[in-house]
Amino acid sequence: MSIALPSILSPAFSAGLALSLSLIMAIGPQNAHVMRMGLRRQHLWLTVAISMLADFVLIALGVLGLAELGGLSDKLQGALVGAGALFLLVYGWQAGQRCWQPAVDQPLGTEANANQPMTRRQAVLTALAFSWLNPHAWLDTAVLIGTASLAWGRPGNQLFGAGALTGSLLWFTLLGAATFWLGRRLGSAALWRAIDGLVALMMWGTAAWLVGGLM
Repeated sequence: MSIALPSILSPAFSAGLALSLSLIMAIGPQNAHVMRMGLRRQHLWLTVAISMLADFVLIALGVLGLAELGGLSDKLQGALVGAGALFLLVYGWQAGQRCWQPAVDQPLGTEANANQPMTRRQAVLTALAFSWLNPHAWLDTAVLIGTASLAWGRPGNQLFGAGALTGSLLWFTLLGAATFWLGRRLGSAALWRAIDGLVALMMWGTAAWLVGGLM
Protein backbone atom coordinates (compact mmCIF):
# COMPACT_ATOMS: atom_id res chain seq x y z
CA MET A 1 0.00 0.00 0.00
CA SER A 2 1.23 3.48 -0.83
CA ILE A 3 1.62 5.80 2.18
CA ALA A 4 2.54 9.48 1.86
CA LEU A 5 4.75 11.16 4.45
CA PRO A 6 1.91 13.21 6.04
CA SER A 7 -0.05 9.97 6.46
CA ILE A 8 2.84 8.38 8.36
CA LEU A 9 2.40 11.08 11.01
CA SER A 10 -1.33 10.37 11.35
CA PRO A 11 -2.87 9.12 14.64
CA ALA A 12 -3.95 5.87 12.97
CA PHE A 13 -0.39 5.08 11.82
CA SER A 14 1.04 5.95 15.24
CA ALA A 15 -1.55 3.80 17.02
CA GLY A 16 -0.77 0.81 14.80
CA LEU A 17 2.96 1.28 15.36
CA ALA A 18 2.54 1.47 19.14
CA LEU A 19 0.25 -1.57 19.34
CA SER A 20 2.54 -3.65 17.13
CA LEU A 21 5.62 -2.83 19.21
CA SER A 22 3.81 -3.48 22.49
CA LEU A 23 2.76 -6.95 21.29
CA ILE A 24 5.96 -8.02 19.58
CA MET A 25 8.48 -6.87 22.18
CA ALA A 26 7.54 -9.59 24.67
CA ILE A 27 10.16 -12.37 24.61
CA GLY A 28 8.14 -15.16 23.05
CA PRO A 29 9.14 -18.20 20.98
CA GLN A 30 9.62 -16.21 17.76
CA ASN A 31 11.86 -13.60 19.37
CA ALA A 32 13.81 -16.28 21.25
CA HIS A 33 14.48 -18.07 17.97
CA VAL A 34 15.70 -14.88 16.27
CA MET A 35 17.96 -14.18 19.25
CA ARG A 36 19.43 -17.67 19.17
CA MET A 37 20.13 -17.48 15.43
CA GLY A 38 21.76 -14.09 15.93
CA LEU A 39 23.91 -15.14 18.84
CA ARG A 40 24.91 -18.31 16.99
CA ARG A 41 25.52 -16.27 13.81
CA GLN A 42 23.53 -18.74 11.72
CA HIS A 43 21.37 -17.29 8.92
CA LEU A 44 20.44 -14.34 11.13
CA TRP A 45 19.31 -11.89 8.47
CA LEU A 46 17.48 -14.61 6.53
CA THR A 47 15.63 -15.47 9.76
CA VAL A 48 14.88 -11.78 10.38
CA ALA A 49 13.57 -11.35 6.82
CA ILE A 50 11.33 -14.43 7.05
CA SER A 51 10.01 -13.35 10.46
CA MET A 52 9.15 -9.90 9.11
CA LEU A 53 7.51 -11.36 6.01
CA ALA A 54 5.45 -13.76 8.14
CA ASP A 55 4.33 -10.88 10.37
CA PHE A 56 3.43 -8.81 7.30
CA VAL A 57 1.19 -11.63 6.05
CA LEU A 58 -0.56 -12.00 9.42
CA ILE A 59 -1.06 -8.25 9.86
CA ALA A 60 -2.39 -7.86 6.32
CA LEU A 61 -4.70 -10.83 6.85
CA GLY A 62 -6.02 -9.30 10.06
CA VAL A 63 -6.43 -5.74 8.78
CA LEU A 64 -7.86 -6.64 5.38
CA GLY A 65 -10.13 -9.52 6.25
CA LEU A 66 -9.84 -11.70 9.34
CA ALA A 67 -11.14 -9.13 11.82
CA GLU A 68 -14.17 -8.38 9.64
CA LEU A 69 -14.96 -12.10 9.51
CA GLY A 70 -15.09 -12.26 13.30
CA GLY A 71 -11.71 -13.86 13.98
CA LEU A 72 -10.76 -17.53 13.99
CA SER A 73 -13.31 -20.32 14.46
CA ASP A 74 -13.07 -22.38 17.65
CA LYS A 75 -11.96 -25.49 15.74
CA LEU A 76 -9.27 -23.67 13.79
CA GLN A 77 -8.05 -21.94 16.94
CA GLY A 78 -7.88 -25.27 18.76
CA ALA A 79 -5.94 -26.86 15.89
CA LEU A 80 -3.46 -23.98 15.84
CA VAL A 81 -2.98 -24.16 19.61
CA GLY A 82 -2.40 -27.92 19.48
CA ALA A 83 0.10 -27.67 16.63
CA GLY A 84 1.87 -24.79 18.33
CA ALA A 85 2.13 -26.63 21.65
CA LEU A 86 3.59 -29.72 19.94
CA PHE A 87 6.14 -27.62 18.07
CA LEU A 88 7.20 -25.83 21.27
CA LEU A 89 7.56 -29.12 23.16
CA VAL A 90 9.87 -30.51 20.47
CA TYR A 91 11.94 -27.35 20.23
CA GLY A 92 12.17 -27.18 24.03
CA TRP A 93 13.39 -30.77 24.12
CA GLN A 94 16.11 -29.91 21.57
CA ALA A 95 17.20 -26.89 23.63
CA GLY A 96 17.20 -29.08 26.75
CA GLN A 97 19.44 -31.61 25.03
CA ARG A 98 21.93 -28.86 24.17
CA CYS A 99 21.84 -27.70 27.79
CA TRP A 100 22.24 -31.09 29.47
CA GLN A 101 24.56 -32.74 26.96
CA PRO A 102 26.86 -30.11 25.44
CA ALA A 103 29.08 -31.44 22.68
CA VAL A 104 32.41 -30.07 23.95
CA ASP A 105 33.12 -27.32 26.45
CA GLN A 106 34.95 -25.10 23.95
CA PRO A 107 34.53 -21.45 23.00
CA LEU A 108 31.78 -20.60 20.55
CA GLY A 109 32.80 -20.40 16.94
CA THR A 110 34.77 -23.66 16.92
CA GLU A 111 33.53 -26.51 14.79
CA ALA A 112 32.97 -28.77 17.79
CA ASN A 113 30.46 -26.30 19.24
CA ALA A 114 28.62 -25.59 16.03
CA ASN A 115 25.63 -27.77 17.00
CA GLN A 116 25.06 -28.83 13.39
CA PRO A 117 24.36 -25.45 11.76
CA MET A 118 21.10 -25.18 9.81
CA THR A 119 20.94 -25.07 6.05
CA ARG A 120 19.21 -22.10 4.43
CA ARG A 121 16.15 -24.23 3.77
CA GLN A 122 15.98 -25.37 7.38
CA ALA A 123 16.39 -21.78 8.56
CA VAL A 124 13.47 -20.64 6.39
CA LEU A 125 11.17 -23.48 7.46
CA THR A 126 12.03 -23.05 11.15
CA ALA A 127 11.41 -19.30 11.05
CA LEU A 128 8.06 -19.87 9.33
CA ALA A 129 7.13 -22.52 11.90
CA PHE A 130 7.88 -20.16 14.80
CA SER A 131 5.76 -17.50 13.09
CA TRP A 132 2.80 -19.49 11.79
CA LEU A 133 2.62 -22.43 14.23
CA ASN A 134 2.53 -19.97 17.10
CA PRO A 135 -1.06 -19.36 18.24
CA HIS A 136 -0.02 -16.10 19.88
CA ALA A 137 1.04 -14.82 16.46
CA TRP A 138 -2.40 -15.51 15.03
CA LEU A 139 -4.38 -14.26 18.00
CA ASP A 140 -2.26 -11.19 18.81
CA THR A 141 -0.98 -10.19 15.40
CA ALA A 142 -3.84 -11.14 13.09
CA VAL A 143 -6.93 -10.98 15.30
CA LEU A 144 -6.02 -8.26 17.81
CA ILE A 145 -4.34 -5.88 15.36
CA GLY A 146 -7.03 -6.60 12.77
CA THR A 147 -9.82 -5.91 15.23
CA ALA A 148 -8.17 -2.74 16.52
CA SER A 149 -7.81 -1.46 12.96
CA LEU A 150 -11.59 -1.47 12.52
CA ALA A 151 -11.88 1.42 14.96
CA TRP A 152 -10.24 3.69 12.38
CA GLY A 153 -12.64 2.89 9.55
CA ARG A 154 -11.53 3.13 5.93
CA PRO A 155 -8.91 4.14 4.82
CA GLY A 156 -7.71 4.70 8.40
CA ASN A 157 -7.52 0.94 8.97
CA GLN A 158 -4.91 0.70 6.21
CA LEU A 159 -2.82 3.41 7.85
CA PHE A 160 -3.16 1.52 11.13
CA GLY A 161 -1.97 -1.63 9.40
CA ALA A 162 0.95 0.24 7.83
CA GLY A 163 1.97 1.43 11.29
CA ALA A 164 1.80 -2.13 12.61
CA LEU A 165 3.94 -3.35 9.70
CA THR A 166 6.48 -0.64 10.43
CA GLY A 167 6.62 -1.70 14.08
CA SER A 168 7.45 -5.27 13.03
CA LEU A 169 10.13 -4.04 10.63
CA LEU A 170 11.76 -1.84 13.28
CA TRP A 171 11.66 -4.47 16.00
CA PHE A 172 13.15 -7.37 14.04
CA THR A 173 15.83 -5.15 12.52
CA LEU A 174 16.88 -3.88 15.96
CA LEU A 175 16.67 -7.35 17.53
CA GLY A 176 18.78 -8.84 14.77
CA ALA A 177 21.39 -6.09 15.00
CA ALA A 178 21.59 -6.34 18.80
CA THR A 179 21.98 -10.12 18.88
CA PHE A 180 24.52 -10.03 16.03
CA TRP A 181 26.59 -7.54 18.02
CA LEU A 182 26.32 -9.63 21.19
CA GLY A 183 27.08 -12.84 19.34
CA ARG A 184 30.56 -11.56 18.52
CA ARG A 185 31.26 -10.97 22.20
CA LEU A 186 29.82 -14.01 23.95
CA GLY A 187 32.23 -16.92 23.97
CA SER A 188 31.39 -18.88 27.10
CA ALA A 189 30.03 -22.39 26.56
CA ALA A 190 28.64 -22.34 30.12
CA LEU A 191 26.66 -19.20 29.29
CA TRP A 192 25.20 -20.92 26.24
CA ARG A 193 24.16 -23.91 28.32
CA ALA A 194 22.30 -21.52 30.63
CA ILE A 195 20.65 -19.79 27.65
CA ASP A 196 19.53 -23.12 26.20
CA GLY A 197 18.16 -24.14 29.58
CA LEU A 198 16.12 -20.96 29.85
CA VAL A 199 14.85 -21.37 26.29
CA ALA A 200 13.76 -24.95 27.04
CA LEU A 201 11.88 -23.90 30.18
CA MET A 202 10.20 -21.02 28.34
CA MET A 203 9.12 -23.26 25.45
CA TRP A 204 7.70 -25.92 27.78
CA GLY A 205 6.00 -23.33 29.95
CA THR A 206 4.37 -21.73 26.91
CA ALA A 207 3.25 -25.14 25.60
CA ALA A 208 1.75 -26.03 28.99
CA TRP A 209 -0.07 -22.70 29.15
CA LEU A 210 -1.49 -23.22 25.65
CA VAL A 211 -2.69 -26.76 26.41
CA GLY A 212 -4.16 -25.58 29.72
CA GLY A 213 -6.18 -22.97 27.86
CA LEU A 214 -7.89 -25.73 25.83
CA MET A 215 -9.14 -27.54 28.95
